[in-house]
Amino acid sequence: MTRPPLLSLDDALPQLLAQAHVLTTTQSLSTFDADGRVLAQDVVAALQVPPQDNSSMDGYAVRSSDCVQAAAVLHVTQRIPAGTHGTQLNAGEAARIFTGAPIPPGADAVVMQEDCEVLEDGQIKVNKAVPAAQWIRRSGEDVTRGAKVLSQGTRLTPAELGLAASIGLAQLQVSARPRVALFSTGDELVMPGDVAPEAMPAGAIYNSNRFFLRAMLQRLGCEVTDLGIVPDKREATIAALRDAAQHHDLILTSGGVSVGEEDHIKPSVEALGELNLWQLAIKPGKPFAYGKVNLGSHTEGDACHFMGLPGNPVSSFVTFLLLVRPFVLALQGATKTDIARTDMKAHFDWPRADKRREFLRVKRNAEGGLDLFPNQSSGVLTSAVWGDGVVDNTAGQTIAKGDTVRFISFAEWLA
Repeated sequence: MTRPPLLSLDDALPQLLAQAHVLTTTQSLSTFDADGRVLAQDVVAALQVPPQDNSSMDGYAVRSSDCVQAAAVLHVTQRIPAGTHGTQLNAGEAARIFTGAPIPPGADAVVMQEDCEVLEDGQIKVNKAVPAAQWIRRSGEDVTRGAKVLSQGTRLTPAELGLAASIGLAQLQVSARPRVALFSTGDELVMPGDVAPEAMPAGAIYNSNRFFLRAMLQRLGCEVTDLGIVPDKREATIAALRDAAQHHDLILTSGGVSVGEEDHIKPSVEALGELNLWQLAIKPGKPFAYGKVNLGSHTEGDACHFMGLPGNPVSSFVTFLLLVRPFVLALQGATKTDIARTDMKAHFDWPRADKRREFLRVKRNAEGGLDLFPNQSSGVLTSAVWGDGVVDNTAGQTIAKGDTVRFISFAEWLA
């Protein structure tokens, strides 16, 4: 039997994202609690920021026409802390002012207190000429009234939350959390804590994938239901899929997406809906499955998404980041689902070109280059702990020390 050609990542990802229709449910959430969530509507400013001209320094508000030359002597007539308002400033007068305080009427500049000398009888001497508009923050220079400050589809970070708060928003309309059912398949899997290391039976392994997949889903804002380990039996797999589909937007599994006799995911999903089993031209992470599990109704589109990841831990880890991450963000309506590649220097040799696109675990070094983890096997999870990113290496490409490569940071990928 002729094997189908491997599907490139550049072909697979658009096909996958085309299925990720934005979930229609939204919720109003406290701005305090919205970190990492995706905006469901534009945010428009109802006021100016700053609301009025204010001082960017501790010092004195003055009329620049009084300070054309150094050594001008002015009479201090008022004191304006932040949160208060001054009165009209007349010729020959100065106002003691503090950072953030509104500029009083008549003043058109601020002089730093370091450039002034305090005299007797409530006077100051300004030791420098003062140009108009010096040390004044203009009303609306940050945000103007009516401006769209945040766009629908923005994934919120602390900076966006602060900006929303600066225009008075205590609540934000965000996309609801995708509901994800997570389970693993494989009779060889054992949960940490259930069996002590010294008592592990031959052929058994601890289920590491369940831990990092759950954590990555939660970082993406998902509401995760952990269904544990499903036995390698057709009936058990079908039952788990059918039950999970009723109350979730996505079912995510690891393992069992190959074509072996004990891999029951493919026929089980097909029995309940449809499945595309892809052989991806990436390394690590060749087997990948996408499909839908029908809910038993006749409503068009009434189905739960299914995604199956390979069982090897690094393959599962990398495939999640490449395919599941953008899919989950797209379900929330995020407008940015890709990750930037940074050009960096390889401080290693990679003489063995592979026919698949490779994601090599690397670590930045003190010289500003990248070091390579010596064992790039898909089962060596220590490579993802040691490294702080991957090199996205084109299929068929060798690497010589000093070559420029494309680096993806785990810190950004996992944010």
